[in-house]
Amino acid sequence: MLTIDNLHHYQERAVSHVLDVPKSALFLDMGLGKTITTLTAIDELMWNRFHVNRVLIIAPLRVANTVWHTEAKNWEHTKGLKFSIVTGKLEDRVKALQRSADIYVINRENVKWIVEYYKSKWPFDMVVIDESSSFKSHASQRFKALKKVLHKVTRMVLLTGTPASNGYMDLWSQVYLLDGGTRLGRNITSYKSQYFISDFMGYNYELREGSVKRIQDKIQDVVLSMQASDYLELPDLIPSVLGNKLEGKLLTQYTKFEKEMIMSITKDDKLTAMSAATLSNKLLQFCSGNVYDENGVVHNIHRLKLDTLKEIIDENPNDNILIAYNYKHELQALLDEFPTAVTLDKKGEAVAEWNKGNIKLLLAHPASAGHGLNLQHGGSLAVWYGFTFSLELYQQFNARLHRQGQNHTVRLMHIAVGEIEEHLMRVLAKKDAVQDDLLKALKCN
Repeated sequence: MLTIDNLHHYQERAVSHVLDVPKSALFLDMGLGKTITTLTAIDELMWNRFHVNRVLIIAPLRVANTVWHTEAKNWEHTKGLKFSIVTGKLEDRVKALQRSADIYVINRENVKWIVEYYKSKWPFDMVVIDESSSFKSHASQRFKALKKVLHKVTRMVLLTGTPASNGYMDLWSQVYLLDGGTRLGRNITSYKSQYFISDFMGYNYELREGSVKRIQDKIQDVVLSMQASDYLELPDLIPSVLGNKLEGKLLTQYTKFEKEMIMSITKDDKLTAMSAATLSNKLLQFCSGNVYDENGVVHNIHRLKLDTLKEIIDENPNDNILIAYNYKHELQALLDEFPTAVTLDKKGEAVAEWNKGNIKLLLAHPASAGHGLNLQHGGSLAVWYGFTFSLELYQQFNARLHRQGQNHTVRLMHIAVGEIEEHLMRVLAKKDAVQDDLLKALKCN
């Protein structure tokens, strides 16, 4: 096992897994140090073993811009690695690729572009996918593009703490990037037929009896799974649900809309939900206090969430509060109500000020604050003002505060005013149980 000063034993074990398994996955819980673990392996492979020459890291945009090169500078053994950040405008991306560097970092939205840019002259012999769950769709352009150059990649590393946020169906495309279909089937149809049973229409799939164990056994050799609870002494995490529930006319209006999918929002305007998915989104908007009509115009319905949030702020005067929102109209409502609140920015300036304790209210969309950000030094209270359907984003957002380095009990407050939000929390809990089962089965002993 490679030994590095200041790395934890479990991180050294993860480094060894990457070194020993050319195409591997690290399913590591948030806070276990996926970034420095991978950088350590890259440094060893590039400068001591001479197994790789050029590395491409694919990451969420904010992480690509701020996390990887910053983390490398914080460690003596990786600070010599040279980075080029391949994000932004076309001309900036091209210039970044032309720079001499060891590691090139690109956002996942530009995977298709970089594959087309190089065509047959693909130069990267090692690829790292930060948050590989973003490649869980076999139909996505990023997966199809990367699939074209797999034969040119000798080293592949998948990184995520949420590999199966929607269940075992999420695994096929991620594992395919490692082995080209050797373990779970050459295509998604084969995977489905082997391990799942579909309903009559072929829309919903359930695992066949014994499939969970079979899938776990198939991928055991390439996956290393670790859970934070086994290695870190984290402070307590206390969730709570509160809010002024919908009552009276509001409850009647909500219930009628849920049943009939039509709601009057003004004397002359009606809101129509044409599908179950649209209805779910509109009901969540209703709960937040505002809804978009068909023309994108925002209509105010109530202030229940704003009033509850004001109470939370008043009752916690000494706390800096991280607030999750979902829709743009929620963000605008929050900024109108709390003009001193700060929105998470792309350059990372808000993160720095938050961690210095200089921001009382930090507003963040889970998709922007879901990966790679360290916010544990600025506060320990998070409020879910707007809800997400994604277990991955939910867990990742919570882990911005509940991670190594947090010195206080972390409180998660969920402002739920309608039944759909309570239902959504139950669904997320169910998904969490499925994913937790996978991670426990795969974790090293």
